[in-house]
Amino acid sequence: MDNLYFLLCSYDNLLLAYKKARKHKTLRPEVLDFEIDLENNLLALRTELLFHIYRPQPLTSFIIRDPKTRKINKSAFRDRVVHHALCNVIEPFFERQFIFDSYANRKGKGTLKAIQRFESFSNKISLNHTISAYAFKADIKHYFENVNHSILLNLIKRRIKDQRIIWLIEIILGNYSNQDRSMPLGNLTSQFFANIYLHELDYFVKQQLKIKYYLRYVDDFVLLHNSPKELVQFKEKINFFLQDKLRLRLHPLKSKIMSLAGGIFFLGLRLFPHHRLLKKSNLRKFTKKYQQLSFQYLQKSMSYDHLYNFMEGWIAYAKIANTYKLRKNILSNFETDFSREISTKEIKC
Repeated sequence: MDNLYFLLCSYDNLLLAYKKARKHKTLRPEVLDFEIDLENNLLALRTELLFHIYRPQPLTSFIIRDPKTRKINKSAFRDRVVHHALCNVIEPFFERQFIFDSYANRKGKGTLKAIQRFESFSNKISLNHTISAYAFKADIKHYFENVNHSILLNLIKRRIKDQRIIWLIEIILGNYSNQDRSMPLGNLTSQFFANIYLHELDYFVKQQLKIKYYLRYVDDFVLLHNSPKELVQFKEKINFFLQDKLRLRLHPLKSKIMSLAGGIFFLGLRLFPHHRLLKKSNLRKFTKKYQQLSFQYLQKSMSYDHLYNFMEGWIAYAKIANTYKLRKNILSNFETDFSREISTKEIKC
């Protein structure tokens, strides 16, 4: 498509990108600053992109521990608008090639759909848990730190022929690192590029290994089979493919073959044949975060709405598991702690 870059740079696309970038962040200072002079800011971005003088601002880095330590790199808001503008125009070229059972950062997918699909696979392969079945639950070691830029660009060039789009992607990748690899956690483009990169794994598993029961969520993926010996062979072939083609490795401690009957750890849950439990580490993470936000609210450094939205989001996530009594107790304590606050909304257990 010859005019793809001009479509990216169009005012309408940049305005749509701005609306997507500000979603759930409307009160943040950087968003408010940008929209004070919204039209001129978007026109300035458009000019920079059209004349190839656009350069992203340095990333802001911070560390989170939840419970493992991770470095998050945050782009400036104007750069997040560009990320959305880019994904708006190139996503359709890749979405049509992605396999059905890739569940991260895609419309109509997500955590709940991935868990439901896993349970459907589990029921089928075990004949409703009447025969033995196993899962190879895999994790790629330091995935985002090891994405190779050259390999990624070559994969993108298969679908995108407009060299101006490639130029912009190279500019974005160059802002991530001084090396030829790594992508920052927390950016839209990183999430989208992650699916492009690991689509190669999806294709290998489905088309070459012919594995029927397979699904992936970013770099967490799972294969189901009735034979643990077969899964051992699949594991070896996948690890060789990752090293040879994508310069990646399976995590030696987090990639295991387990019986479905004993429960499979996946996406923050432990999935048993007939029920789901939250991982204990997830509950500890919630408790720590809730205490931090409560303290910030009491110190008047954060609004009640922020705390309320956190609680509402976590309760929605916890509903995926069998946690009715847990959610009821947590909500009861929340209502007691903040009984003076008036809200037009109600968090449903």
